[in-house]
Amino acid sequence: MERKLLSGNEAVAWGAWEAGVRFASAYPGTPSTEILETLSRFPEVKAEWSTNEKVAYEAALGAAIGGARALVAMKHVGLNVAADPFFTSAYTGVNGGLVVVSADDPGMHSSQNEQDNRHYARAAKVPLLEPSSQQEAYEFARLAFELSERFDIPVLLRLTTRIAHTKGVVKVSGERQSVPLRPYQKNPAKYVMVPAHARKRHQDLEERIERLRTFAEESALNRIEPGIPEIGIVASGVAYTYAKEVFPDATFLKLGMPWPFPRKLAFRFAAQVQRIVVVEELEPFLESELALLGIRADDHMPRVGELTPSRVRKALTGRELPHPAPQKSVARPPALCPGCPHAGVFFTLHRLRATVMGDIGCYTLGVLPPYQAMDTTVDMGASIGMLHGLLQAREEEAPARAVAVIGDSTFLHSGVAPLMDLFYNRGTGTVVILDNRTTAMTGHQPHPGTGRTARGEPGRRVDLEALVRGIGIREVHRVDPHDLKATRLAIQRAMESPEPAVVIAERPCVLLPEERKKAATRPKRSVNPEQCLGERCRVCLQVGCPAIHWEEGHSAIDPLLCVGCDLCVQVCPTGAIA
Repeated sequence: MERKLLSGNEAVAWGAWEAGVRFASAYPGTPSTEILETLSRFPEVKAEWSTNEKVAYEAALGAAIGGARALVAMKHVGLNVAADPFFTSAYTGVNGGLVVVSADDPGMHSSQNEQDNRHYARAAKVPLLEPSSQQEAYEFARLAFELSERFDIPVLLRLTTRIAHTKGVVKVSGERQSVPLRPYQKNPAKYVMVPAHARKRHQDLEERIERLRTFAEESALNRIEPGIPEIGIVASGVAYTYAKEVFPDATFLKLGMPWPFPRKLAFRFAAQVQRIVVVEELEPFLESELALLGIRADDHMPRVGELTPSRVRKALTGRELPHPAPQKSVARPPALCPGCPHAGVFFTLHRLRATVMGDIGCYTLGVLPPYQAMDTTVDMGASIGMLHGLLQAREEEAPARAVAVIGDSTFLHSGVAPLMDLFYNRGTGTVVILDNRTTAMTGHQPHPGTGRTARGEPGRRVDLEALVRGIGIREVHRVDPHDLKATRLAIQRAMESPEPAVVIAERPCVLLPEERKKAATRPKRSVNPEQCLGERCRVCLQVGCPAIHWEEGHSAIDPLLCVGCDLCVQVCPTGAIA
């Protein structure tokens, strides 16, 4: 065995590779992104970034039905997008093993909600594995393929941010199993879910779940860890690790496979302890399973936010763990990068006092000062549909300058369908596509509009303008958002159009390697204090560039941050910036 320092995401990828996975697909989303990035480095694995999570799931399901071991990874809200095939694939079953990784985000470090995807396993009736360490993430990924094939069912492997992103020493074999491709056999009764077939497959699913329940009772994944009888703790995932740290002497019911819930094991555990406490993040999933069995358990865990050992101790004893007083630090709110192509668009929208239906991406920062140019953000692709609904509902009283703002990756993920809906239903409104040629927020992964694959190899590139025009949109403007005059003119023309209009603001993300090289060659900008109007102006600060700050009654530019984008030069009324 080799010892490697791996994050939970990397450990899952290593376990999948050793298990002989042939195909892997995903849509990037923190905290799941590194799973596919790691798998893409193994030449034996066909690893692909998909347009969205539903497409990724269906591709992986097709690979599994075709006889290959397949993995699909996504963040927790991504499983909402993939829920349709996820539920029905429990009916159809698989051929080669299919592992579905959901990376949940308690505490919402980079998400719009903190849903608990353990409920998806129970609702869809698929087995749930929940590792409590990086070592288990590796081991469970390997085991998940075996379970999937043994019970003819997808397996849900649930991580959380703390498991996915922290690193630990993992013992790996370093050897890939030689798993032959299973034969593909035409079987409409199994894979074609018309009602007559689906009714039989539902019954078959119930029988498979009962066999899985027997497995859950007997497997070492679920075990009683003896301790003092005064307190028994039921826990899974990282919550188990925290509880074990805080109460090492307690008796534990450690659940590596929380669903199907091991009922007989739970009764044996309850008979050994005087008091039962459930330690789990977010929802009372384990507590509800115990309650269905008539087993009373105390659950004082908070329902909001991420657990820590200190929060676990405080919830159960009222006392926090001793820890050093936090050091004072300067508040640093998130901001767009110096030279970000989104800055020019949000500066313009703020100046136009537009009503902005927003979306998920770096540009969500447009809600913050100095722009304050974002009215809504709900989910991937929501901006266009919400714009259409707003304008349809208010009709004559609708905001005169209502727009939808959506990134290029998000548009391809789930913005095309609502744009078609807007067009089809004779809607109006302006859609601004912020095309920075990457999926920037999650780490610059490629997408169909970049022309590069997950391996960095050349792929076919989707032309956004051709796609928009193909829908039927006639008024399409392409503009460089670093040209403020052209950007304002294009958006104003689109707003005044009696029919739907799309503005494509295209400029590559400033953090892409080729753009960094260009920025390094541009001269830095500086402020002439004698020409600066000082407090009478401050318009350059409204650009929102982190390189611009206030210094002794006038603006100043940090040469270490400046990338020479010239946005500040264009807005200065006195020519003080040069």
